[in-house]
This record gives sequence, C-alpha cells and structure tokens, in this order.
Amino acid sequence: MKRVLWPACWMVLFTAVRAAQVEPGLPVWGEGERKQLESEGWVAGALLLTDEPVAEVPEKEPETPLDVAQPTAEEIAETEAPSSDIPEKFLPAYFGERPAGFLADPQGLLGQVEAKNRLNFLNYHAGDSSIDLFVYLFKGDQSIPGEVREEELVERFYSEGRPAVVVFYYMGAPQKSVMYLSPSLTDVVSSAEQKRALESSVMQAFKDVDPAGQLESFLIQMSIRIYWMERMMGGGEVPVDEALLTVRPPKPQKTKPSVLTRMQPLLEPAKPFVAPVAAGIGLMAAALVSLSIMRRRARYRFPDFEVEPRLGGSHAAGIGAVISFASASVPPASQRDQVPDYLRRA
Repeated sequence: MKRVLWPACWMVLFTAVRAAQVEPGLPVWGEGERKQLESEGWVAGALLLTDEPVAEVPEKEPETPLDVAQPTAEEIAETEAPSSDIPEKFLPAYFGERPAGFLADPQGLLGQVEAKNRLNFLNYHAGDSSIDLFVYLFKGDQSIPGEVREEELVERFYSEGRPAVVVFYYMGAPQKSVMYLSPSLTDVVSSAEQKRALESSVMQAFKDVDPAGQLESFLIQMSIRIYWMERMMGGGEVPVDEALLTVRPPKPQKTKPSVLTRMQPLLEPAKPFVAPVAAGIGLMAAALVSLSIMRRRARYRFPDFEVEPRLGGSHAAGIGAVISFASASVPPASQRDQVPDYLRRA
C-alpha cells in the first residue's frame, strides 16, 4: 500500500509546483525611461514595444504655386546664346594682314612650348612641300564676326606667292574648323576632296582628348592630305581607299646633277670663246712639257785647263787652285777664258 501511494504523491507535488510558476510577459518601460529616450532622439523599435495605436500620417496639403516673375525675352536670349565674338582688339592681328608665320595665335591660346612645337612642324612642312599650311587659332566657343568674309580674306592675302591651305581651327572643338584654298589651288582640288581632307583631319583630332594633342593630330593629318593635293597638281591620282590617305605618299627620288650640268648655265655665254681659249691652253701646255723635257736632257761639260806648277811641283799638299769663269749666266763650255783665283797658304 505504501509503495503505491509514494508515486502518486510525487506526481501531485510536481503538478502543484509547475502551476505556481508564472509565464514571463513582454518587456515594459521603466518609470521615466521612455520619456528620457524620446528626448534624446528616435527610439528604435518603439512601435514594437508599446501597445498604443500607430498614429495616422496626415494628408499632404496641396502646394501653392510660387509667384515668381518670368524672365524676359532678352534675358532668355542672353542665357541661351552668350556673346562669343572674338575681342575687337585681336581683330587686326587676325584679319588685318597676312601673318608673319604659319601660326596665327594673337590670343596666346597655346603655351610657349606647344606654340614653338607646332610652328616648327609647320616650318618643316613648308620646307618639304610646295604647298604652305597656315593655321588661325580661336577658342572653341568663339565665332568670327559677321563683317569678316573668310573667302575674301584668303583671296586678298594668299593670291600671290606659293599655293597655300588656310585653316581656321577652334581649340577643343575641331569639328568647327574651316579650310580654304588659295586661288591657285581651287581649280585643281575639288570641293569634295577638300571636304574629305577636313573630315579626315577632324577624325584624327578626336582620337585625342587634350586640346593641344587634338591640334597636333589635326595638323599631321592635314599635312598628309596636302601632300596628296600636291600630287594632284602634278597630274597624279588620289587613291579611293581612305586608309591610304592617312599615309604620306612617297616622293620621287631626285638624282643629283653632275658638275658639268650645274656649270652649263654659267658656260652658256662663253661658248664662242671656248675653242680659242682651249687651243691657247693646249699650246701653252705643250710648250711647258717640251721645256721640261729639254731641261731634263741637258748636259753640262766643263773645259780642261792646265794648272801652273807651284813651287816647282805640279801639285802639293795644302795648295789648291780655284777655277772660275767670267760669267755665271753663260754655260762653262762656252767660256774659254780662265780667270785664275788661287788660294795659297800664308
């Protein structure tokens, strides 16, 4: 009986202890804790830690348009198209006369080193080609005044002298560049070829990002196209393949003229006197040769003279005789008279 009651007692006791345990609830705010955190700033998870309903977001009031004065037509025109004409003080240097060099940059858009390098390249091109290349530099946002006529300027300044290609180049905006030819080239180079030359140079310029580098690439390609123009002036043909036009054409080899060919213009006026002068020179040469041969073959013979005995002997030690002749200019063989001059011991 006792063995049966002990397990039952244990079960009753375990049930009573488990019923006495209280399940923990959700965390609650301490006194003044929430107000302190709200005064310091936003409380993370505040909506999860409260039983209060979420406040509805108030509807946004319709915005009232602001009463702002609209810009005038003049203000809009000034904003959309700012004045970008070339300053008036630079106009005489650009359009008043033909530039002294191949690079016209009165505004100083290139640095000193870049300007020197570009000018050296243009000078080299002029020395290696029969067509000069003149370049006018402007800012990318500038425009030439309307009263300036580029065609009339080129015709006025570049009609005389060597043929020339004139380029108006805009720094940082190669696509705005314009090319003109001197009157001696307009009849030889077609307008289509001029357009292709300019487009090819602009495409080469856009392969670079730096404005100075763009100008360098532009000038190199334009120089190559000018060489092809030079070939057209000589009656040659320009290839259709655009890739070939980016390479400078080979120039014909020039043979060095001989000395006689170079002296021919100088000898032309003296042709009537050539034969007499040549004959005289020949006679003089023959006479000199004959005289030289005669001098080599000349033989000199000295006459034999009897020397008087001295002190009773025909000769003696320490005593000699000097044979001299009257004239030093006449050969000794022709002189028979002796002029004795003895040397005797004192």
